[in-house]
Amino acid sequence: MDEQMVRDHAQAHLDALVGGDVDRAIQDLSTELQRNLGEIMAMLPLPLTAADIESVQMGGSSYTAVLHLVGETTESRLETRWKDRDGRPTIIEASLLHEAPAPVAANEATDEEG
Repeated sequence: MDEQMVRDHAQAHLDALVGGDVDRAIQDLSTELQRNLGEIMAMLPLPLTAADIESVQMGGSSYTAVLHLVGETTESRLETRWKDRDGRPTIIEASLLHEAPAPVAANEATDEEG
């Protein structure tokens, strides 16, 4: 497992979440995290409108990927730790780093002037 593999799996994970394919996204989680799916899902600003990878770094025997998730009303940064499980990168740990209101898109802003 190398950084590019983790980056590719993280991107596929984000694509599945943004696309609403939760079943596909769950496949990237370790068995332990799948058993606590409610806690993981509670960290996500669902439904997601956009998501990207902020960084991927190796640390010891695992990789840490910071994911930027944007929902309709909030956005958050999620730190995920990836390890090789059965020959593929798997999320073994996830924690919420930051949550804030989602920025209002320019076309959604209202002009109060008459």
